[in-house]
Amino acid sequence: MQVIKDFFINNNIKDTKIAVGVSGGADSLALVLMLKETYPNFDIIALSVDHGLRPSSLDEALYVKKIMQQFDIEHHILTWEGDKPQTGIEEQARIARYNLLCNWCKENNVKYLAIAHHMYDQAETFLMRLERGSGLFGLSSMAEVSKKCGITILRPLLKCHPDELKEYLNSKNISWVEDESNNCDDFLRVKMRKFLPTLEKEVGISVNRLCDAVLNLQRSKNFLEDVVDDTIKNQTHNWNNVAYSFDFANFINWHDEIKFHILGRIVKQLGDNSYTPEADVLLNLISLIKENNFDSFTLGGCIILKSDLRIWIIKEYRGKNINYLNEDWEDFVRQNPMVRGIKIPHKLKIALLKEKK
Repeated sequence: MQVIKDFFINNNIKDTKIAVGVSGGADSLALVLMLKETYPNFDIIALSVDHGLRPSSLDEALYVKKIMQQFDIEHHILTWEGDKPQTGIEEQARIARYNLLCNWCKENNVKYLAIAHHMYDQAETFLMRLERGSGLFGLSSMAEVSKKCGITILRPLLKCHPDELKEYLNSKNISWVEDESNNCDDFLRVKMRKFLPTLEKEVGISVNRLCDAVLNLQRSKNFLEDVVDDTIKNQTHNWNNVAYSFDFANFINWHDEIKFHILGRIVKQLGDNSYTPEADVLLNLISLIKENNFDSFTLGGCIILKSDLRIWIIKEYRGKNINYLNEDWEDFVRQNPMVRGIKIPHKLKIALLKEKK
C-alpha cells in the first residue's frame, strides 16, 4: 500500500515492531491489514481495548481477534477495569484507552503505536478545538508522528478519506463494527461530523480545506517549537530532570509567546502531565512572575519560585517530603560537584535528594 510506504519513508521509521490500536471499526481494521500487507515481515501486533461502556464491547474485541487470526496477526485484548465515569465519558474513555495501549507497549518494549485517525478525524478535531478557542498548538490538531506517555504515536492515514478504507475492506470481504456512539448527538465530535457536509455546501469549506489549514498551522507550530527547544537548551539549566532554572532577566526579554510555551512545556514535563496547563492559567502566571513581589506559585505538580534573580520550576513532592540532614546534602554535593557554591532553594534540595533515593 503506497500510502503506508510513503508514511514510513517520509518519517524515517525503520523499526519493524509496530503495535496498532484496533477497535473493530473500519478505520483501524483497514490500518492493521494495510500494514500487514505492506510489510509482511514486520512484527505487527493488534491491541483492542474492552472499555466496558457497552455490553457489546467484549464481543467487538473478540471479533477483532478472529479477524487477526485469519491474517496471522498477534492480538491482545486490554480491559478497562474499575468504575466508569458518569460525566465526560468521551474524554475519559480516550485517556483510559491511550493509557492501556501505551502501558502495554512500554511493558513489551514496543516503541511505536499506530492509530487509524483519518482526514475526517483531523477536520473534526480542528473544529472542536476552534470551538474551544484553542491557540496555535491546539488548532494544529493531530500530527502524523507524536509522543504520548513515552511511546511514539503514528498516524499513517491522516491524508486518507474514510470511504477509501471501507473500500479496501470490501475488496477483502471483511466486515467491520459500527460504533453506536457515532450516532450519539451528545458527543461534540459527532455534532462536528454531521456539520461538515453543511459547512462545505453552504460556504465551500471542505474537509480538504480544513486539513490544508491544519498543515499550514503545523508548519508554524514546528517553527515555534524549534525556537522554544533552542531557548530551553541554551538559556535554562536542567537539574537532573527534577527542576529547571533560568535568569529572570532572560525571562523578561523573551517574547510572551516564548514565555508561554517554555513554562507550559516545563510544567508538563516535570509534573508528568498529559497536557500543558490551561492558557489562562499560564498567562496569569507570566503576569505574576513579572511583578516585583512575586514569590511562588504552584501549578501542575510543580512549584515556581523567584529567588536570587532566577526563576526556578521544581517538581513537587507533596506528602513525600524528607527531613534531610546537612550531612545528606554535603554528601550529595561531594558526589555532584557542579552544585557546589550555588545557592539552591530548599525545595530543589529536597527534590534532588528525593530523586536520588
